[in-house]
Amino acid sequence: MSTQHLIPRHAAAQVNAALADTRVVLISGARQAGKSTLVRVVAGDRLVERRDLDRAQDRAAAVADPVGFVDSAELLVIDEIQRVPELLLAIKASVDDDPRPARYLLTGSSRLFGMVAAPDALPGRMETIELWPFSQGELDGEPDGFIDAVFTLGPELRHESTVTRADYAARIVRGGLPEATSRDDPRRRQRFLDAYVQALIDRDVRQLSDIQRKGQLRQLVRLLAARSATVIAANSLESALGLSRPTISRYLQALEEIFLVKRIPGWSRNLGTRATAAAKLVFVDSGIAANEIAVDARALLRPGAPFGPLLESFVLSELARQLTWSVQPAELSHYRDRDQYEVDAVLENRSGHVVGVEVKAASTVGPDDFRGLRRLADRLGDDFVVGVVLYTGTATLPFGPKLRAMPVSALWQVPRPGAD
Repeated sequence: MSTQHLIPRHAAAQVNAALADTRVVLISGARQAGKSTLVRVVAGDRLVERRDLDRAQDRAAAVADPVGFVDSAELLVIDEIQRVPELLLAIKASVDDDPRPARYLLTGSSRLFGMVAAPDALPGRMETIELWPFSQGELDGEPDGFIDAVFTLGPELRHESTVTRADYAARIVRGGLPEATSRDDPRRRQRFLDAYVQALIDRDVRQLSDIQRKGQLRQLVRLLAARSATVIAANSLESALGLSRPTISRYLQALEEIFLVKRIPGWSRNLGTRATAAAKLVFVDSGIAANEIAVDARALLRPGAPFGPLLESFVLSELARQLTWSVQPAELSHYRDRDQYEVDAVLENRSGHVVGVEVKAASTVGPDDFRGLRRLADRLGDDFVVGVVLYTGTATLPFGPKLRAMPVSALWQVPRPGAD
């Protein structure tokens, strides 16, 4: 499958809107997620200067003369700004002197302000657009409107699907990194993903943290992939890695800063002390997670394969992507209490309305699959919009006044209400 014709369309609209009234726009996301393509699309016919801090000569010039480096009468694109974060002070001075919008378009492959060396220099002057690997809707030309639809329509939302379990397995293994999705040969995709993760460890992690034992860090990535969509605590990894708890915590933070993994926080909303706030970990790209534990699409369908955890991680990452462009502003978390009631994803908007989402790898659903959602509905009352079990079947089925089973493909095939 070729992705050369694809652009990260949701982010392109966001960046164009931000440049209309913001002095500095930062596109922040994983390496090879499409930032360069996005910049080319957004730049269009604009007069643009461009510099790349991955190039040694550009980096040396930026360090030697930060003020001169950022001096530009036109829109200046600076790629991989995290390589010389000190430039932010020069950019601040420049935009304070000349507050026109669209002065600087920055890209970064690490969360800039998670870096020790990054000055917090641009409050009120910079808007950050988070770029993930391609969503399923971007790959298929589908609308990616589930979050807006489920908050608007609640239990009235319906979706029918022709996507099979085998199709879902193939999507999980493919992931969304443009280079990986363009490689139909599984062996070539594996080589790319192996090299991708190793390059992140060798280059990007070293900018964020003092990594002394890269072998253990590589092993940590594989352990995390084997525990996708589970609550991860540093102390549970100590014996497996032979590293101290503070070191593991530091490594986990670094992996999140470079957009390899994402932690989904626990949710309680003051429902009492019986709710846990421990975070759940997912991979930003499901293809990386599948590759790290050496499973292909066919192997995922065998009995005992980790289809369930990888499908949950896949769904959570699709929800996280969609929240970066949905009209409905909401926060993503998960729910688990000490009575063993769990909900894989909790979406809460700014009005306190909640949508609960469970993920099941089965193609059939029963009442027991709604156990955690019923607990959440009972505790929230009118604030509970709907509880959805996303499963690998084909039909939307009712399981109560505000409970529905729905195909996983609703995530990207359902349009936003009111969209053209």
